[in-house]
Order: sequence, then C-alpha cells, then structure tokens
Amino acid sequence: MEKNTTESESKYNDLEKMSVETILHSINKEDKIVPYAIEEAIPEISLIIPMIVKKLQDGGRLIYIGAGTSGRLGIVDASECPPTFGVSHDLVIGIMAGGDQAIRKAVEFAEDDEEQGWKDLQNLHITEADFVIGIAASGTTPYVVGAIKRCRENNILTSCITCNEGSPLAATAEFPIEVIVGPEFVTGSTRMKAGTAQKLVLNMISTAVMVRLGRVKGNRMVDMQLSNHKLVKRGIQMLVEELEISYEEARELLNKYGSVRSAIRHY
Repeated sequence: MEKNTTESESKYNDLEKMSVETILHSINKEDKIVPYAIEEAIPEISLIIPMIVKKLQDGGRLIYIGAGTSGRLGIVDASECPPTFGVSHDLVIGIMAGGDQAIRKAVEFAEDDEEQGWKDLQNLHITEADFVIGIAASGTTPYVVGAIKRCRENNILTSCITCNEGSPLAATAEFPIEVIVGPEFVTGSTRMKAGTAQKLVLNMISTAVMVRLGRVKGNRMVDMQLSNHKLVKRGIQMLVEELEISYEEARELLNKYGSVRSAIRHY
C-alpha cells in the first residue's frame, strides 16, 4: 500500500495558538484542494455512470456501504434521491457499520468486522442486478473492504470512493475512484477534506445517474416530491416559467396533477 495520506501529519502545527481567522483561512485553503483532486478522478467517475444507469433501468439498485463519516455521507445521498428525483426509497440505498443507530452515535468497533458488511448486504437480498459502492476515506476499513470482496466473489459490480492511493479497497473494487486530497488540517480528521471529497463525488454520481434516467427536464427537478410549502412554491414557479401561464393557473395545475412533470404533460 502507498503512503496513507489521510493519516499523515497536518501541514499546520500549534493549532490551539492560532487566531480564529487563521484557523478559518487555513481550513478554507485546504478545502480548495478538494475540487481539483476530484477533477483528476472524473474519468473514473464517468466510467461507472452508464453501468449504474443500466442496472437501475433493469430493475437493480445502487447501494452505498461505508462506516463512520463515509457511511453517513452515503446515507445522506441515498435519502435525498426520493424527494429530489421522485424515485423509490428502494432505488438508492445507504447502509453503514453499526446500523441506523450509528448515524447519530458512533458504534464502537463496528467498522472492524470484515464479515458484517456482507451480512448487511445479504439482509437487503443483494443480487447481480445491483451495483455497490464502498465508501472509506482510508480505503482500509474492514467492514467495507470485506463487503466489496464478497460482492466481487458473487459477480456483483463494485466501485469505491477512497482518499488514499493503492489502498486495499481500491485493489478490491472493480472500478475504484481515488480522490487524493492530502493530509487534513487536524491530523487524521477525515470528516474534513476527505469527507467533503466523498460528498461531492456522491453528488456527481447520483445527479448524473438521475439525469441519464430522465429524472430532470431541462435543468428542473420535475419529479420532486411536493412535501412542503417551499417545494410546492418551487413547483408552481417551474410551471409558470415552463408553460408561460399565471401563478394561479400553475397552482391549479399542480394541485390537479400532483407533480410538475405530470402537469406539463397534461397541459
């Protein structure tokens, strides 16, 4: 394995002696590295998008699996797909070491169990129809590496998002994505740059997949769930602009058909 940069010594020292402004400017300086590191990985990210789209079109699912911050980020991305794109909660799924209770509170040593990740995937009745992405900043998390290894053994397509070069996870996943952001401002605190990188890559993957699945029209979330007043208002405004009608007409259409897409189709 190459040098574990996610655990490398911070470029900064004596953080407790810094002024607030220096702390914030230093964190911001480090954060600016992230999008450029992601840009280097776009060829690898773009490679998996058509594969995921095909799996979902054929009735499969996209499953994120991680631990700690990485697991939480996968769950966040998965949970935002139904309200944003109007898809089933079973289409994109996030699971993490320690289960749902670990979303809010760390479960000790849950990520160290090499077999539990595969057991959790089996509880979802995983098949070759699905696509699995392992998320681990270090690329060494046993829960994730073990799960991806068992997926490969069972002919399930896999990718991963990691922030170290030459990690066991990248070696195990069929289509690895490595985003090398370097040492953290606070040594080893991978919720910072590494977490930001993972979140941005997940944004890219799920958004690109949903666009290719036809869940966006123009640049609008025409299938979004109208689950609060803000989103209803946004839907009405979409219809006003798309159909060049009055606000009241748009409101009536949306009330009648229940979604922006349906309202446009029936207008």
